[in-house]
Amino acid sequence: MKIGFYSGSFDPFTNGHLHVVKTSCKIFDKVIIGIGINPKKQRRYDNVLMKSAIEAVLKSENISNAEVIVYDNLSSSVAASYHANFLIRGIRNDMDYGYEENLSQINEEISGLDTIYIRSGILGFISSSMVVELLENGKDVSKYVPKDILELIK
Repeated sequence: MKIGFYSGSFDPFTNGHLHVVKTSCKIFDKVIIGIGINPKKQRRYDNVLMKSAIEAVLKSENISNAEVIVYDNLSSSVAASYHANFLIRGIRNDMDYGYEENLSQINEEISGLDTIYIRSGILGFISSSMVVELLENGKDVSKYVPKDILELIK
């Protein structure tokens, strides 16, 4: 069984993230979506509520070969514990690629897991931070996040 591990803060989960999940689910038998908790970073949205909202998105999108977890360890260690074959990372642009490539090199060294990059789609230019800023300034973000996520973040 081919298992991919897609980690991120998903704070909040965007349509770019959803595009990566949909594409990954076509490639892998199973995709683990890992909401990573970094104690050094303040979360905007509760990770348990975000997990539930992402699960609702998966259900409404009829995605049955993905599951959502919350973790607070190294992504590569958690991926290995789930018997993942690859780490999955979404990229929006060349700046993301440079950052992600540095992470993939250390992850491969410490875990032996290679990383697959998947474009974030046509709305991939939107980051979680941009969604939050737009929302805080009264702008409509319904185009950038799935409906179940929008209900959580409003």
